[in-house]
Amino acid sequence: MHPSNLVAIIKTDQKGEVELGCRKLTIDKWVKELHKRFGSPIAVAVELKKGPIVYALQRYDFIVIVPINPTTLAKYRTAFKPSKAKDDPTDAEFALELMLRYPNHFPPLNQQSVNMRKLMFLVEHRRKVVDDKQRVVNQMINAIKQYYPQANEWFCKKDTHIFCDFIARWPTIQQAKKAHKSTLVKFFNDHGIHKSTIVDHRVSLIKKAKPLTDDKAVIDSHAMLVTFYIERIVNSMKCIQEYNKSISELMDKLPDTPIFNSLPGAGAALSSRLLAAFGEQRDRFKSAQEVQQYAGIAPVTERSGQKSWVHWRWQC
Repeated sequence: MHPSNLVAIIKTDQKGEVELGCRKLTIDKWVKELHKRFGSPIAVAVELKKGPIVYALQRYDFIVIVPINPTTLAKYRTAFKPSKAKDDPTDAEFALELMLRYPNHFPPLNQQSVNMRKLMFLVEHRRKVVDDKQRVVNQMINAIKQYYPQANEWFCKKDTHIFCDFIARWPTIQQAKKAHKSTLVKFFNDHGIHKSTIVDHRVSLIKKAKPLTDDKAVIDSHAMLVTFYIERIVNSMKCIQEYNKSISELMDKLPDTPIFNSLPGAGAALSSRLLAAFGEQRDRFKSAQEVQQYAGIAPVTERSGQKSWVHWRWQC
């Protein structure tokens, strides 16, 4: 495709309005004016494959979205601007030039099916929630070390319901030591620990533990902070379960699910992420090497003079 109907430099604000010189138009009005003036198709070069402006433009069947890699655009700009001067209108012109001169290197963005795009968003958002939960767990561990380090030793994993419920019920070691033995035994039994030797050992550790500090200023303030972290961890675990359920239900609707579920080592979480990465448009990858390049694990060769070396990309 060689789009030549339109050369336009646009800038959008947070309200979704397009700035054209001194005029401000809504995206809808701007697109319709372009269509009325230039017809179709109209190609728009953007520096991203997703985002508010992309979603807004995808509503119009006469708009062809062409993603331009920001790194590629920055290198192209540097070739003509050694001073590294940067300006949005100039970048827009360079993006348009790349789109027109090298159409084979910058294919238009083609939408996949609704279910596939939904899966891609779900696995991405789930990953963000998991990372956020781990960040909060680390913060909670650090906070609890300040006044209640024994709790970190009693439980191996901190992002579990048994740990969160224990700290929520007994946020300080003084409260845990005051708890009756039968109460502690019942707590562990209710959380799936029934072996008497394990339960008795944990109860013994609790009863024999000595407080790190008796300073109420340290204990009360950090206990409040830890309780806040615990609530966030519990909410994150609940959110992850909801994501797992939605992803599982969506995977059942996709025809390629059995293929990715059968891959060695691909569990419920990884198989869905692999399917989302490959997508439905398999013509994007002409060989296994292109898949490696997309994933970032392909070896990179550099040669200069008599020297030659091979390395991985930094992100690996």
